[in-house]
Amino acid sequence: MELPHPHNHRHPGPRVRRRRTGRRALLGSLTSGLLAVTGLLALGPASHAATARQAEALDRGVVSVHTDSGNLVSWRWLGTDPDGVSFNVYRAGTKVNASPVTASTNYFHPGAPATADYTVRAVVNGVEQSDSVHAIQFRAGYKDVPVSPPAGGTTPDGVAYTYEANDASVGDLDGDGALDFVLKWQPTNAKDNSQSGYTGNTVVDGIRLDGTRLWRIDLGRNIRSGAHYTQFQVYDYDGDGRAEIAMKTADGTVDGTGRAIGSSSADHRNSAGYILSGPEYLTMFDGRTGAAMGTVDYVPARGTVSSWGDSYGNRVDRFLAGTAYLDGARPSLITARGYYTRSVIAAWDWRNGAFTRRWTFDTTSSTNSGKGYDGQGNHQLSIADVDADGRDEIVYGAMAVDDNGSGLWTTRNGHGDAMHVGDLDPSRAGLEEFKVDEDGAKPSSWMADARTGAILWSTPATGDNGRGVSADIWAGSPGAESWSSAVSGVRGPQGAVVSGRKPSSANFLAWWDGDTTRELLDGTHIDKYGTSGDTRQLTGASVHSNNGTKATPSLSGDLFGDWREEVVWPTTDNTALRIYSTPYETGTRITTLLHDTMYRTALAWQNTAYNQPPHPGFALGSGMPTAPRPSITTP
Repeated sequence: MELPHPHNHRHPGPRVRRRRTGRRALLGSLTSGLLAVTGLLALGPASHAATARQAEALDRGVVSVHTDSGNLVSWRWLGTDPDGVSFNVYRAGTKVNASPVTASTNYFHPGAPATADYTVRAVVNGVEQSDSVHAIQFRAGYKDVPVSPPAGGTTPDGVAYTYEANDASVGDLDGDGALDFVLKWQPTNAKDNSQSGYTGNTVVDGIRLDGTRLWRIDLGRNIRSGAHYTQFQVYDYDGDGRAEIAMKTADGTVDGTGRAIGSSSADHRNSAGYILSGPEYLTMFDGRTGAAMGTVDYVPARGTVSSWGDSYGNRVDRFLAGTAYLDGARPSLITARGYYTRSVIAAWDWRNGAFTRRWTFDTTSSTNSGKGYDGQGNHQLSIADVDADGRDEIVYGAMAVDDNGSGLWTTRNGHGDAMHVGDLDPSRAGLEEFKVDEDGAKPSSWMADARTGAILWSTPATGDNGRGVSADIWAGSPGAESWSSAVSGVRGPQGAVVSGRKPSSANFLAWWDGDTTRELLDGTHIDKYGTSGDTRQLTGASVHSNNGTKATPSLSGDLFGDWREEVVWPTTDNTALRIYSTPYETGTRITTLLHDTMYRTALAWQNTAYNQPPHPGFALGSGMPTAPRPSITTP
């Protein structure tokens, strides 16, 4: 069955919310009760916004990580929990902690076997609440989520291909309070936009933590495969308690129920494998079933191919995507095209089963033309409330767009491959952006005030500076350290060199051990920075990194347990997503980063083009003050 030619199509039948049962029902009752008692709990120093933001109603996310000497049990401090909540840890119904855990959200249980079964009970005003969900067991230090590769195929020119597990995202697809995975399968003949040739289809799966596949979406022959073509956003856009999935689609895309979008017989590929004609769509898929619920024409439209910087199909198909709280309370979808020359960004709301476009920003419009916005995009974007007005902006690289779709600022420093936005310099107010550039006539790296774009410091031009990172990885210098592949030394927040030895990598990051400095995540290992050498803390077993020389994980972020971050790699044979969670104790208590909306939207855009790690909306590092509480509501 084919879906009608795309308009705002609603999937027939009501979207029934499945009732929670058992332990999750108890947890849901606890969470709702706490929210009712405490109101909008975190309207304190945490909040950048006057309005509480919609966030996920998550379960406790308990994990048990086995080591040679016992199990590290950790769990989420939810944004809907009271400030003074404490916790008791139970093994098979018997409490194992002598007194309630107050200073952290982890507990080490010595001598326990890997199979020990744990739950956690919150203590509110001295009253112990019901059991949490049972702990996810990381029996060998990791947890495998079984996955099934699609069948391979052969392109029209006779080239055979198979599939590899690529980027992943998370969301509560079925509304049970637990995160599920959305996984992109990429064919082995995937191409960069600059490379000609046919590719296999891109396939996207929705998967529960036990490996149950909820659905499979085949984007079809008219969506080319590669890092720049399919930026998938997983988020609860309509506030019904279940995440949706937004993706660019085309004629022949088949949704999770087996129905085709547009014409299933159309083939718009040219002899070089590019797709430079035919309709382009934007589709919102149901998280539980994979059904296409609404499809509209993709904005920005392709138009004339050469208007994006070349005529053969490279720059016209450079896509970015994100999720932003443009009204300060509810999430909106961001879709974008182009960054080398012309850039166009569109903002969409998904409400009541239909798309509504909020605004479109076009660097070539009469409003923006000649103001220095052309050619300022990166291979990724960031979403942040840079002007502290409670509403999110889109940091697009060397420029930013305000929450209302108007240009906010541009540095005119041009395109680059990596950037980081966060509270990188805690000694000054607001957020900062660190970015590397490839224009030989412009600074090779720089840090700017994220509110105004004013350059705070920069390094001399060196040509193409391909990689750069900014994070507090060393307690010997306050604030974030910044370094890049083409510039010597490690620099502090004011630009001064604070260490002559650069880290062994300039890639991803993870809060992994017990302190609040961040560790280095590169390829299939995690290292701790040191001025004389890095210390290996984890090497993934029988896993592979993704995206060629970018060597990124499928996903990394605070997915389960306390505020530290998990890392997800596919196994070498692509039959499982292997999740690693930290075995290190911590004495620091921080609300789950999933309830910091800047961090949560960063997890959503992490898969966009050249993947970058997430940053929260506050400074998390050595010597930090007490972490703020978020201002959120949950469905």
